[in-house]
Amino acid sequence: MTGTEPTARRVLHPPAGYRLAGSVRALTFSPYDPCARIADGTFWWATRTPDGPATLSLRPVAGDLLAEGYGPGAEWVVAQADAVAGLRDDLTGFADLAATHPLVARLAREHHGLRMPATGLVFPRVLRAVFEQKVTGKEAYRAYAATVRHFAEQAPGPLQPLLLPPEPAAIAAAPYWVFHPFGVEQRRADTLRRAAAVADRLERCADSAEATRRLTAVPGIGAWTAAEVVRVAYGDPDAVSVGDYHVPNTVAWALAGEPRGDDARMLALLEPFRGHRGRVCVLLEAAGIQAPKYGPRAPIRSFARF
Repeated sequence: MTGTEPTARRVLHPPAGYRLAGSVRALTFSPYDPCARIADGTFWWATRTPDGPATLSLRPVAGDLLAEGYGPGAEWVVAQADAVAGLRDDLTGFADLAATHPLVARLAREHHGLRMPATGLVFPRVLRAVFEQKVTGKEAYRAYAATVRHFAEQAPGPLQPLLLPPEPAAIAAAPYWVFHPFGVEQRRADTLRRAAAVADRLERCADSAEATRRLTAVPGIGAWTAAEVVRVAYGDPDAVSVGDYHVPNTVAWALAGEPRGDDARMLALLEPFRGHRGRVCVLLEAAGIQAPKYGPRAPIRSFARF
């Protein structure tokens, strides 16, 4: 599965000022993500499609964006390429909403080239989101990368090493202790295995709302995890990560000058932007806005030693 020539190709026409790296950032878990990365200005994304494994590359060329697909699922990823790049992102009505708050209006102008991607695939994002539950980013990335490498399958295309996300069936069949050396306790391992067992049903959801209902029906998956998934799988601009450790404080600080806020306060401040509440959070993150920090950082634990 290492063919170096694309078997599907398409030219996309992004709007003026479009920013590829910023738009696809949500699809990469650090610059060292084994399944997705930006190399020499080209975005590479390995995934499993309904037609089989595939790799998509997105490369800026003279103001356009060249999408090329590799592997059995090449046609599928190229057909989805504009959504993956964020070019199906619908900003209808957001300018008027943004104008109601000076900071949001400024960020909307400064980051007008930022678009929200939609992969059309649920389980690869579930894999990452479950590992991110209630741990530090470093812990989550280590667990994610170690899991991908444990089930290692080389992705099609010329960029190596690039790996495919694990097959849901392989995750579902693995006992929970397989994940223990990766720093994943039984609670998250079982949640991931349960989600993997119903991955086919999750992928058949018609929209973000149905996916949220099905995801939150899985024991161990709540509102936070579901929002993290549908924001990327469906490009849902209204998905808010209720229950996040940092986001309520960030929103309270950015929109009201309050150094701390709970979920209720966050949702109240975001209510004027309903329909694009998640987009506001994305803009705050893109601008690097953070609430003042108090107290020690959360420790990094190793369940592998327990």
